Amino acid sequence: MSHVGVGPRAVARSAAFLTAGVLAVPALAGCTSEEPSSKPLAAQDVASAARASVSDGGTLRWAVDSVPDTLNTFQSDADATTTRVAQAVLPSMYRMDEKGGPARNPDYLESAEVVDTEPKQVVVYKLNQQAVWSDGREIGAADFAAQWRALSGKDSAYWTARNAGYDRIEKIERGANDLEVKVTFSRPYADWKALFSPLYPKDVMGTPDAFNDGARRSLKVTAGPFAVKKVDAGADQVVLTGNPRWWGSPAKLEKIVLRAVPRDKRVSELAAGKLDLAEIDPETADEVTLAAAPRDPATGTPLMGPQGSPAAGAQGRSAAEALRSWAVANGSDEEAAEEEVLAREERREAEAKAQRRRQALSGYEVRKSLEPAYTQLALNGSDGPLADERVRRAVARALDRQKLARTVLKPLGLPAEPVGSHLALSGQPAYADGSGALGEPNAKEARALLADAGWVPGGPVKEKDGAEAEKAAGAEKAGDEGEGKDKAKEKSEGDDDGTYIVGEDDKGGDDKGDDGKNKDGDGGDEESGEKHSSGKNTAQGGAPGAYAPKGTAAPAGSVAAPLAKDGKALTLRFVLPSGPGSETLRTVADRITGMLKKIGIGTKISKVSDESYFKDHIAAGEYDLALYSWPASAFPATDARPIYAKPVPAADGSLNVAQNYTRVGTDQVDQLFDRAMTTLDQKEARDLLRKADSRIWAAAGSIPLYQRPQLTVARKNLANAGAFGFGTPVYEDMGFLKKGAQGSRPSAPAASSPTSSPAS
Repeated sequence: MSHVGVGPRAVARSAAFLTAGVLAVPALAGCTSEEPSSKPLAAQDVASAARASVSDGGTLRWAVDSVPDTLNTFQSDADATTTRVAQAVLPSMYRMDEKGGPARNPDYLESAEVVDTEPKQVVVYKLNQQAVWSDGREIGAADFAAQWRALSGKDSAYWTARNAGYDRIEKIERGANDLEVKVTFSRPYADWKALFSPLYPKDVMGTPDAFNDGARRSLKVTAGPFAVKKVDAGADQVVLTGNPRWWGSPAKLEKIVLRAVPRDKRVSELAAGKLDLAEIDPETADEVTLAAAPRDPATGTPLMGPQGSPAAGAQGRSAAEALRSWAVANGSDEEAAEEEVLAREERREAEAKAQRRRQALSGYEVRKSLEPAYTQLALNGSDGPLADERVRRAVARALDRQKLARTVLKPLGLPAEPVGSHLALSGQPAYADGSGALGEPNAKEARALLADAGWVPGGPVKEKDGAEAEKAAGAEKAGDEGEGKDKAKEKSEGDDDGTYIVGEDDKGGDDKGDDGKNKDGDGGDEESGEKHSSGKNTAQGGAPGAYAPKGTAAPAGSVAAPLAKDGKALTLRFVLPSGPGSETLRTVADRITGMLKKIGIGTKISKVSDESYFKDHIAAGEYDLALYSWPASAFPATDARPIYAKPVPAADGSLNVAQNYTRVGTDQVDQLFDRAMTTLDQKEARDLLRKADSRIWAAAGSIPLYQRPQLTVARKNLANAGAFGFGTPVYEDMGFLKKGAQGSRPSAPAASSPTSSPAS
């Protein structure tokens, strides 16, 4: 997170900064393809303009997260910038359209179709007759064959990160002429359109040495509208220039400079005029938006604040300055007067600096959409309490995903709909809301699941002694590192079978939802968990009160007594990144902590560095709960399978989890993916994927929460660039508008909800 800012297929769906046995899942038939298709929740916001309105020439300075360690997207250390470069300089037979589906790229491919299915699947590619590499050689079968051999997985000398699909190819041949490539598969492969995008020249794929090292810092032969001029690690930038052999629409820009700029430094670089395009965080978006707001001519302060209110403190500052001026003019202390003059000069200098910064930022605008990626709550099912499916399902049922989505997206003016699928996003063909397999948020049923798993309110907790107790006491003083802990530790005097004690709920808490109606504990204010926490709020050993009959439910919204089992409290370790770009994740974690507290689950927040978050915690399985994201894919059968595949024992005794960092998987899910990957019937494939998604929901290893916001600051006269949403950028159309021309932007992100019905 930002382990998550990655391209849709760039790095094998590596997360960015984001069950054994057969599940008994109720009614998992899945939706059929006759249902209405869904729509993207938000449109692209790129200031679209016709090429005739865009000037020729100019340099686009584009902020990225890093200078890539490799320019080979098929290597494990490829990143989002690797993808950006590949999109601009290499062929792709298909690219992602604005709805997240594959679209044929006519610059390289005139047609591609399955011409035979028996006895083997055969696909014939007919290439654009003008398509050539930058060295003048035609793009052809030799390049396809070299990439297949490198990525087939048969030669371990190639250090590949993925070979899905390529391992199903039996042979590649020249077709009827030099413009035809005939690909024969050993096994049927539904996602054949995923292959050869990007396509590298045989110079890169032909030998292990060339593959492993030859394309790490340079690409000598390319075939896109741009070419790689240099990768300058010293200057933290990659420079792309126009490709003189490009046969398509000429690139409008003369040069693109991809410059590594930390997220927290981007607003300063924008104000200094050193960037034209940058993805930014909500705080930076607020500053850029305010820079364009109307201002008081006298004070320079915004007349309207961020929420449309008068700018706070403007009148108070003016009155205070007038009072100080009078004191200096009429006072007898010359030293104090001199200090006041210096202070006034410093204030004027600061105000002038702020004015210059505002003036510089007024030349930019915020373009926003939703990323083709979603944030999820991951539940590590390998050991501990979450190894029990009932506990995972209880956690999931305690979450108000609608409220979490609103927390993140509503302040940004973006559609705040929770994500209903692990395998697709609204607008994509495979999308359908499968969350019904898990059930609606319901605190009462969540508590019942926990009780069935043996976690009872007020259960006896073993006393700690000696060094263990001293260590625990020190942890309690660790500030926000201990958020979500039970603050009242009271000794149990017996087992009351979970009986609710009348009078021990927090009657002062506000437990009304957005519609003003009481909800069943999970629908109140996200922060109410903190408000309800008190030393009195324990099931046993607290203030005396009347006992309700056994089985009486607690009032809606009350914080449940902490749960315990076998002398151990139910407390989950919630691992979060600590970096400056992760404020949103920490806010969401606070809300989740409050929701879990309402059903008696405690959490222990552990904040770790961004560098170690994914490698040392998520991938290593050192967490109970975590937040990270996955990018959407146009080919979920291929790309999502390693994320949800059942972990298998490796030869050395370790567990091979592939990319399934929750360690939760089933044989049924694997079988559904395999069938979806094999069938060439698109309707059948969608139905199989939706059934798989329903079973993934039921296993409750990961809970999709919301589609990530995409906020981009762009120079106002920059066209065809910004918040791209699902669509692959069209690099040759980017450029700066001619004088008087204007780009077209959506008035507001489309707020339509998915029209597909939930999986039943």
